[in-house]
Amino acid sequence: MASLGSSTRRGPGAWAVLALGVVLALIGAVLVVGGAWLAVLGGSPYYLLAGVGLLASGALLVRRRLLGAWIYIGVYAATVLWALWEAGLNGWALVPRVIAPSVLLVLVLLSLPVLVPGRGGRRQAVGGLALLALFLAVGGGVVAKVGQPKVVGQVRPAGSMTDNDPALLRVGADWPAYGGTYAGQRYSPLAQITPRNVSKLERVWMIRTGDMPSAAAAGKYGAENTPLKVGNSLYLCTPKNIMMAIDPATGQTRWRYDPKVPDAAIPYTAACRGVSYYAVPGADPAKACATRIIEGTLDARLIAVDARTGVPCADFGQNGQVSTAVGMGPSAPGMLSITSAPTIVRGVIVTGHQVLDGQRRDAPSGVIQGFDAVTGQLRWAWDMTHPERTGAPPTGETYTKGTPNMWTTATGDEALGYVYLPLGVSAADYWSSSRSPSEKQFSTSLVAIDVTTGKPVWSFQTVHNDVWDYDLGSQGTLVDFPTGAGPIPAVVLPSKKGDIYVLDRRTGKPLVDVEERPVPQGGLEPEQRAPTQPFSLFHTLRKPDLKERQMWGMSPIDQMICRIQFRRAEYQGFYTPPVSKKRYIQYPGYNGGSDWGGVAIDPSRGVIVANYNDMPNYNRLVPRAEADRRGWAPRGQERGGSMKKGAEGAGDPQVGTPYAIDVNAGWRLPLTGLLCKQPPYGGLRAIDLASGRTLWDRPFGTARTNGPFGIPSRLPFEIGTPNNGGAVVTAGGLVFVAAATDNLIRAVDLQTGRTVWTDVLPAGGQATPMTYETGGKQYVVIMAGGHHFMETPIGDQVIAYALK
Repeated sequence: MASLGSSTRRGPGAWAVLALGVVLALIGAVLVVGGAWLAVLGGSPYYLLAGVGLLASGALLVRRRLLGAWIYIGVYAATVLWALWEAGLNGWALVPRVIAPSVLLVLVLLSLPVLVPGRGGRRQAVGGLALLALFLAVGGGVVAKVGQPKVVGQVRPAGSMTDNDPALLRVGADWPAYGGTYAGQRYSPLAQITPRNVSKLERVWMIRTGDMPSAAAAGKYGAENTPLKVGNSLYLCTPKNIMMAIDPATGQTRWRYDPKVPDAAIPYTAACRGVSYYAVPGADPAKACATRIIEGTLDARLIAVDARTGVPCADFGQNGQVSTAVGMGPSAPGMLSITSAPTIVRGVIVTGHQVLDGQRRDAPSGVIQGFDAVTGQLRWAWDMTHPERTGAPPTGETYTKGTPNMWTTATGDEALGYVYLPLGVSAADYWSSSRSPSEKQFSTSLVAIDVTTGKPVWSFQTVHNDVWDYDLGSQGTLVDFPTGAGPIPAVVLPSKKGDIYVLDRRTGKPLVDVEERPVPQGGLEPEQRAPTQPFSLFHTLRKPDLKERQMWGMSPIDQMICRIQFRRAEYQGFYTPPVSKKRYIQYPGYNGGSDWGGVAIDPSRGVIVANYNDMPNYNRLVPRAEADRRGWAPRGQERGGSMKKGAEGAGDPQVGTPYAIDVNAGWRLPLTGLLCKQPPYGGLRAIDLASGRTLWDRPFGTARTNGPFGIPSRLPFEIGTPNNGGAVVTAGGLVFVAAATDNLIRAVDLQTGRTVWTDVLPAGGQATPMTYETGGKQYVVIMAGGHHFMETPIGDQVIAYALK
């Protein structure tokens, strides 16, 4: 029994064992207190039991008793069994359950030579460490395997399906619109770069735009730009709307136009997703502005410049500019902006606005406007609460304030003369009692507008009376959808809540059934909550409802904290109504599902490629008096006049309603910055267009730049990170995508979902790539501008790749 008694050995080793015992006892005390709280809330008893074991182990080790080591080894063994029971072989889910306890086990094993006199202690320590190393090596392999694509279907051969893109300008050598064409397919028929030769892809040029944030705009930049290529020029815009034309082969700047947008005009993000190209029908090609580049600006202007020279078009508005804020009434700078490329159909520029979220119920109107692409004259305006009007409001009135807006990109059908508008939510996203019937009818809907009249043709709603900020952020995509009766012109509509809808773009009728299902009721406005919501039976990117065992962290302690938060929150599953007395869980969160990057569709193979997010938000409606005490004020009334920073919704005042909103985007812990839900947080998926079946799915984004306390882990494993930006798919069988927070651009084999090429970008890649051909060579271009919301490095680089 001597080996179970106290050792008489003195020296540094004894003090180290004493310190280890104190650490184990302290950790045990934390687990006992937190574990008891969790158990009372109905959660897992593991933490309480483990805490008791660590307390006992620590107390005995303080006394240098070998039994303390054996108790910890027993706790560790039980922990591994419990972890496997809860998480199976999900490597990332095992990390908080096993890694920190394994580190402590190493220290316990190293203490054995002190606790066991002679060579026996050393042999036990070496043997235990060897077994632990083997176990962790196997576990590392499991983590690596988690990131591999799950292939469950076969991609059809090229040419299996047909498509009739109604756009006037074709994609191929050119990339004439933000989404390739106004159909928004993000598909190129170029096939020079393939999975077999993509390893030879290298940078051929890189330029810097020079648009970097000033001190006043720090923490507000996120370029998001996809250039156009028409003829012998690339066209792009920078975060503050500087337009540039560059040589597609060399990157040399041809012209540059700066509209002088002030920092005060920046809304939540300084972004310019794209510009638009327009060729005036019948115009003399030698005439100024026969071809023009048109952009919307952060200060709500439409600007048209000559595509060849960058000189403003004298025949467009006043010296090439039109204010879209006319009729809006006064508003603070940054409340009304244009961040997406306008859509031009039949000579009409159609634009909406980004109306700064969460500020006030009487925010600027979500009116949709159509302007003449030559003269800049207002052709029509659709104000949903005044369907009888076709133009600007009468003198002394404004467009209806606070109505649902379109901040993202519309799709256009030149043949039908329709534009398809993905609409958002009324101002004050999380409170619905003051919304008008028209707002409730059109919010979070896809609306088809006839550009010749400015009148709605049809609308399809994806969320009834939305109080979850599930606004439609993705551009719809036009395809010919295969049916038993032959191809039907359709629009594929992704959504933040994850559902993908397929609609007849002529009528808005679903081509694949949509089912109204009962959803949770109650919340602060029980009479406002719809008893059912529309669920697509075609496909969803949404995962099943969260469970306590999916909580995560860097150690058992913060995982336990997340479990306590989960148990304390209001959560009835998908569509949990907002509450005020405690936090409520919204899953998926407001970043999707699909966001502004949308989806890419290969119409020849009939494949949808979707990168998506998989994160919850941890929210609370905050009573007005409490919000006022916290100093939450709308844009223009901030204390000191400074622009709000931080995640969207984190302390938004919603003035004009009884409640502000506090959103913990991604549900992050305040100290480590890690998310409470286990990975993955983002994915990349291929979906068969004809059937809606998954072909392959994979986590998207490595852990190389992510880690606790903002410290990069440098781990090359696929964890699945948050992502913003879209993909482009090519006839060569490749998907090019950046978007994730690991600052990589990658090429993915469309057949298998495997990454076949990567390059490290100098800044975040939160933008959609594009591809074109010039001089007989295919190029791929990405804007590496970074993004403040995604916490990636800010840059101003535009990079082109081609084969060696």
